[in-house]
Amino acid sequence: MHGRGGTFPGLEHLVLDWYPPLLHLICYRPPAEGLPDQLATWLAERLDPQPRGLVLQRRDLPGAPQNLVWGRMSEHSFAIEDGLRYQLHFDRGQNIGFFPDMAVGRRLVRKRAAGRRILNLFAYTCSFSVAALAGGAAQVINLDMSRNALDWGRRNHQLNNLDPRRAGFLAHDLFKSFGKLRRLGPFDLVIADPPDTQGNSFVPERDWPRLLRRLPELLAPGGELLACMAVPRLGRSFLAATIAEHAPFLALIETLRAGEDFPEADPDKGLHLLRCRLPGP
Repeated sequence: MHGRGGTFPGLEHLVLDWYPPLLHLICYRPPAEGLPDQLATWLAERLDPQPRGLVLQRRDLPGAPQNLVWGRMSEHSFAIEDGLRYQLHFDRGQNIGFFPDMAVGRRLVRKRAAGRRILNLFAYTCSFSVAALAGGAAQVINLDMSRNALDWGRRNHQLNNLDPRRAGFLAHDLFKSFGKLRRLGPFDLVIADPPDTQGNSFVPERDWPRLLRRLPELLAPGGELLACMAVPRLGRSFLAATIAEHAPFLALIETLRAGEDFPEADPDKGLHLLRCRLPGP
């Protein structure tokens, strides 16, 4: 239930995700008294398999703490999507290692990956890489500033028995690494899924233009960019306009949304993926 999309009046502060056998309830303001228990009890009668636990995350509190508030938790938790497994952690800060609304992006990459050399920027726990290698990618280079996130990504590759020789992991600052990436390239597909503003490491208004202007150094002729945007205050219009201004050499091929599980009252908000192509054979 994607309350943040504004299509469930009165529930805009709630998001509920289902990772069998765990429920994950995210609250952006204090939940009504007794809500987590009532919700878990109601869903336990309607979901198959039955939920075993509910984890509550309070995004309205500093540090976005997460706690098991109902039932029990398994020692290891996973998201399973299209036969692939991704490890979840509910005790490592705001994000649990997986973004369910990005399923459309992972499926696109898996479908188009065969034989391609792929650069996965802002890789986090490398779910795009897992999907790409499962789809037959020749090689994926994952870049993220967080070494811990990349170690998590390595474990996701191991979980799916993917050939470690076809994946690289670089704990680097993108804007200090173009020389190295040029030597590793060119790439047939560059995936850019940056976070919203996080300190000074990435500011969308400042850094999307910087990234887009450098793409000809990284893309092979005919190569593609998958640009991802999930920043409500900016929306698709910002990303489309920024690409048009700073990367006019790219042709827009298609625009994708997160899908019917993530409805948005404002079509400019939510997750958007823009697939663009550099001219070439």
